[in-house]
Order: sequence, then C-alpha cells, then structure tokens
Amino acid sequence: MCITGYLTDFSLPEICQLLDKGHKTALLRIYACLPTPISLSRVHYIWVYHGRIVAIAKRLDDQGLVSLIVQSRWISSRAFTRLIQQCSTNQPLGSYLKSLGVLQSKQLKWLFQVQVLKSMCALFQLQAGKFQIDFNVPLPTREMTGLSIPTTAATLIGLRALTNWDALVDKLPAPDSSLVTVISSKYHYRLSTLELQIWKYANGKTSLSAIAKQLRLPVEKVQQIAFELIAVGLAEEVPLLISTRAIPVAEPLGRGLPEETSKSNLTQSFIQNLVGFLSSKVTAPVAKSKIIAPASR
Repeated sequence: MCITGYLTDFSLPEICQLLDKGHKTALLRIYACLPTPISLSRVHYIWVYHGRIVAIAKRLDDQGLVSLIVQSRWISSRAFTRLIQQCSTNQPLGSYLKSLGVLQSKQLKWLFQVQVLKSMCALFQLQAGKFQIDFNVPLPTREMTGLSIPTTAATLIGLRALTNWDALVDKLPAPDSSLVTVISSKYHYRLSTLELQIWKYANGKTSLSAIAKQLRLPVEKVQQIAFELIAVGLAEEVPLLISTRAIPVAEPLGRGLPEETSKSNLTQSFIQNLVGFLSSKVTAPVAKSKIIAPASR
C-alpha cells in the first residue's frame, strides 16, 4: 500500500512519530521541491523497520553505503569489491564487514551518523516537498550498517541540531498555549537540562510565553523545545486552562423561580475547564492518523 502527501500538511517529525508509534516497516520517500543548502539531492529514501530507521540513501542502486566506505579508505577498493560479492543478501553489509574484522564498532557508528543522522538534519530544513510511504518493502541490506534508531529519537537529534526553523515555523505550538505530559514514567530519550525544565511545566496551566519569562528565554526557543517534546511523544499542546474563582451565589430572589434555576450551581471555572477539555478533543490530530493504514507485518 502506498500513501502520499505534502510536507506542508504533515511535517517529517509528525510522519516519523506515526511510523514509530505504529512500529511500521516502510520505505519513506522524501521529494524536495527545492534542494537544501546541505544536500542537492531531490529524493531521499528512508527505510524504517518496525519503527526504527535502518538506512537512508539518495539512490536506489545499493551503492550509497558502499561509496561512503570507499571514500573513508578503510579498505582497498579491490578487497572491498571481493568482500561485497561474498556478502549474503540477507545480512547487513556493515554487520558482515564487522564479523570479518574489517570494520570496527566505532567505524560503523561513524558511518551510521553520516548516513542517517546527518541526513535527517538536512531533511528537516525542507520548506516544501512531497512524501510517499510504501509499506512492507524489502530492506536494502547493502545500505545497512546493522545499526538502527527509533524514528522519534532520530527526530530529537535532528531537531536539536537544527539552526533554521523556517520550514517548521507553522508547526510550532502557540505562545499562549500550554503543554500536558503524555509520558510520565519511562521514556527512552536522554533529555537536556533545558528540555527537562520545560517538560516540568507540562501541566496544562502554564503558557509557553510564561515559561519563557520564568526561564528567561526567548519565546521562540521555548516553542522549539516544546515542539521537540511533542514530536517525540512526551507532551501534547493544549489550550491554556485558566483557573478563576467561583462566582458567589446570589441571595434568593423569591419562591416564584423555577426549581431548576435555584439548583444551578455551575461555576465559571467549571465552564471554562469544560470548554478547554472539549477544545483539546477537537484539536487532536485525528486526520493525521490517516497517514498510517493497517498493514500486515
């Protein structure tokens, strides 16, 4: 099954979150309308296995990782060509070379960082583009180092390194909105001190602008970090719930009033909280869930 769309409707961090939560196996194609300053490639291919990124390439000829290893000059070209021919198509190329002692763990980590993490940072800068998701596609073992990372973890790393947020400015939470915690116990991300500080304010009662004032940070910075927390599923944006004092009950006006009126004791605080609750339900990303269609593993 194939699903297509535009990055202006669903950003790459949002797509990654859906693939991660659904533990999907898919090939995600990103078509850039305009090349990024970092990469002149028009198409990027991201292979995801059960919600984890296993490889990223700019080509489909199984030569992306091979060329990267050749450029590193860790192996002679003649010996490398012979080893590639002997490698099984069911085994990641990186794992195979490590099993022979040709590459070390630190070299595989470097290759994975350049191949995957650096590419993600470049893709987040795309201001316009299309995406296509093909589910349950064969994995490109010749492009795989044998390492993998959850798509949301790669998102967090990429967003932290992002210096130009123009492509995501429309996706940032509003300064007058607040955050609520989604995961309060175990999570698989090593948050920075600043990220933890902002996450502690995810109580639905403190606006992002108020957090910025409290921490003496630019509002834009708080919005960006809040977006990071939302992108990895640690928090959600909600309308600010403003607590107000209950309106005092008026003196009885007589026995002629209907019984229902005399029994009414709704406070302004209750009404505002109810409206805020309904608003949060309405703004939940229901439509976005349509990106991921059920697929057999």
